[in-house]
Amino acid sequence: MDEKRLNELRKYSTIIRRHIIEAVYNAKSGHPGGSLSSADIITVLYFNEMRVDPKNPAWEDRDRFVLSKGHCSPALYGALAERGFFPVEELLKFRHIDSFLEGHPSMRYVPGVDMSTGSLGQGISAAVGMAIAGKLDKKDYYVYVILGDGEMQEGQVWEALMSASHYKLNNLIAFLDHNHLQIDGNITEVMSPEPIVDKVRAFGWNVITIDGHDHRQISEAVREAKKSGDKPTMIIAETVKGKGVSFMENVAEWHGSPPNKEERDRAIAELDKILAGLEGR
Repeated sequence: MDEKRLNELRKYSTIIRRHIIEAVYNAKSGHPGGSLSSADIITVLYFNEMRVDPKNPAWEDRDRFVLSKGHCSPALYGALAERGFFPVEELLKFRHIDSFLEGHPSMRYVPGVDMSTGSLGQGISAAVGMAIAGKLDKKDYYVYVILGDGEMQEGQVWEALMSASHYKLNNLIAFLDHNHLQIDGNITEVMSPEPIVDKVRAFGWNVITIDGHDHRQISEAVREAKKSGDKPTMIIAETVKGKGVSFMENVAEWHGSPPNKEERDRAIAELDKILAGLEGR
């Protein structure tokens, strides 16, 4: 990937982060921390890796995406809007009573959403089912899923991982947004799922560890995952909760707290400065 393309992806990530802040601020509700940490992964998937068609969201041969940590919908909605699935203006209605953009993704109402998620642990299970369906139908699409590291405390996740390995789902690529924080604090203090790498590998998965904010590493990991033989792949992405907004970074309280007007203005100013640098302004 050349520098020009990398710069384009960095700009999209920053724009999506702006959307996250604006959406959660206007809703006075939502989850900015984990949305910001997953923005780079979602950007690379939707703007560089996934085979999708915004004009035909239900295209049978599209790649599938499941946001297993459904509370981080602002990041997904931002990507879908920028990709052309629905007007960007709709993002400002996030979580409003008259909006189709609910707090958690709904496949009934949002173009481009492949699975309704919210209850942690269930998204990865749905992704496994999609991957099995792809094998049975002899389709060549890939199923991508993003989990939170706090979500790894759910027993259902491990049942899904065991199933994926058993059925040799090499068309399933999972990302773990490993930002180390959940709503109650550090994941190791709440209920440690570590060592995650060793455990996932023991469940029969191919495991790749990357910097989850490095667009090149994210893209290269996807390419490597597609060469995994007969194994599903989990890409452990080391990330920073609240990435891109200085006062939100590595602060657990921003897991589910919206910014006030002063905080919103400060966050947008920081992101605008980043965007200006990427655009050479």
